[in-house]
Formats: sequence, C-alpha cells, structure tokens
Amino acid sequence: MQKIGVLGAGAWGTALAAAAAAAGRDTVLWAREAEVVDAITKTHENTPFLPGVTLDPKLKATGELSDLADRDAILLVSPAQHLRTMVRDLKEHVPDGVPLVICSKGIEVATGKLLSQAVAEEAQGNPVAVLSGPTFAIEVARGLPCALTLATEDKTTGMKLVEALGRPTFRPYYNADIVGAQIGGAVKNVLAIATGISAGLGVGENARAAVITRGLAEIIRFGKLYGAREETLMGLSGLGDLILTCSSTQSRNMSLGKAIGEGQTLEEIMAGRRSVAEGAHTVEIVYKIAAEKKLDMPITTAVYRILKEGKDVRQVMDDLMARPFTSENT
Repeated sequence: MQKIGVLGAGAWGTALAAAAAAAGRDTVLWAREAEVVDAITKTHENTPFLPGVTLDPKLKATGELSDLADRDAILLVSPAQHLRTMVRDLKEHVPDGVPLVICSKGIEVATGKLLSQAVAEEAQGNPVAVLSGPTFAIEVARGLPCALTLATEDKTTGMKLVEALGRPTFRPYYNADIVGAQIGGAVKNVLAIATGISAGLGVGENARAAVITRGLAEIIRFGKLYGAREETLMGLSGLGDLILTCSSTQSRNMSLGKAIGEGQTLEEIMAGRRSVAEGAHTVEIVYKIAAEKKLDMPITTAVYRILKEGKDVRQVMDDLMARPFTSENT
C-alpha cells in the first residue's frame, strides 16, 4: 500500500495525511473547502484547521473525489454524521477491494448504527477498518509519539495497513475487534463533555477521576450490548482515548463541557467554532439506546439532560452525585 487517500481535511484528517506522508506514502488529501486546498497547495499549511504546522510539500491537496480513485487505501475522516453520504459519493470513484479506514468517532444518530455498518452498506465491495486511539491532531502532525488501534476483521488487510501507516512515532496495533474499537471512541466523547462540565464548575480533580472511572464502566456496559470485547475497551481505543480526552481542553469535547460548566450555552459555543464536538451529537443516540435497553448510564444521562433538555447544569450534576449508593461492580 504505497498510495494513501485521506477524505476530510479538518485538523485530524490533515494530521493523518501528514503521518502517512512521513511514513513515505504518496498521499492525497481531499478537502471540501477550496480555501483549504489553496492554502495547502500554496503555503503547505492548513491555516483554517491546523495552523502552525508545516506540511510535506509532496502532500497533495484536492477538491476532486476522482483524485482518490487510484489509492491503495483511503482514510475516512469526515464528521461521523456525514460519513455515510461522503462514502456514497466516494464510491462512484473508488473500485471494490480498496480498504476504507474509518478515522471518525461517533454513532450514526439517524439510524443508531455503528459507522462501520454505515460504510459497509454504502461500499459493499470494500474492506472496512477502524483507526482509533488517544491522539491529539496537533501532536500527530508534528510527529510526536502516539499509539493507536487499527481494527479490521481480516488480519492480512489489517497488517498491511499497519505497515503502510506505521513508523516509530506513529504506532498502530492490530485488533480484530472492529466493534470495540468504535464504541470506546464514540462514548468517550460524551464522557469528556461531562469531565469538562465538572472542570467548569470547579469541583476538583477528584471529581474528574471519578467521572473517568465510572465513565469507563458505562463504556463497557454499552460495548457489551454490541458484542465488544472488554479487553479492547480497556485498551488504546477505549481507556487510553478516554484518559487523554478527559485530561485536556485540547479536546474539543472537554473544552465544550468546560464552557458549559462556566455558564455558556451550547448554541453560543458552537456559533464560535468551525470544528465539530462529536459528543454533542453522539449523546443523543447513546442515551436513546441506553434507555431502550435499560442500561444504567447516569453520566451519559446527565450530559443528555444538560445538552438536549436544557436542564440546569449544577442541579443535574448535584442529582448525579446524590444517586443511591451501590456496588462498584454492578
């Protein structure tokens, strides 16, 4: 796999394109915005979404999906709620057999389906993989060390992708559990909002640790519903991603929660952003599924009530802490 395509030129897509280029791959980055294509082509910098990072001059930016037609593998980095539509359009240009690697995190709100299910429905002749883990785009783009999960059911395809993308500072680990690799990345965004809210309320680091730990229990509970393996949820794409996302306001989801805890409304926050905080969408479908299946997910429920029902932040968090005492292992 020498030719890599990247669909989506936000901060994460650009960082992945930079990583692929650094691994020596012929890399093409597709962007919806003409200004992004123009900036990368002329200045070798994605100034709208990843300013301050100089990109390899060999990295090609394009606004034409047809330029991805000859790629050996394509990384899908469109926002989760638009991924199905983008794959449908992409499939007009990409032949069967080309692996499609999901690098977005979320669950399809309209259908309740995992992203791998959505992609498989739109591109039935293409192997589907997932790349997920504890990563901030700016650090990956600058070549700082990281480790990720690369999950796909076919090990041969998975190891080819690992070899194509991997290098000493960008270490994908193969995993056959494509379901677990998605669940951790999706639900942790909701929990990061909760952690941010607690930070915005100023309730301390102990509370943050409690949200992370009890949040992990919610991830495992939700993952079991889909057949995810617990060891995957305890790995890079689960616990690892949860720790990173809940530990820094570099995370879009944690920073959104922090702003809410400090008194801003969701509408005010989103009006000032170009990037997506996927947890604000994912919480809707995770809450719905948990309610239907009678799963106990109190942190997710708290975030849902604040974001989607407009409940008072401090009251919801006080109610969360006042829940009846129970066993840690239930």
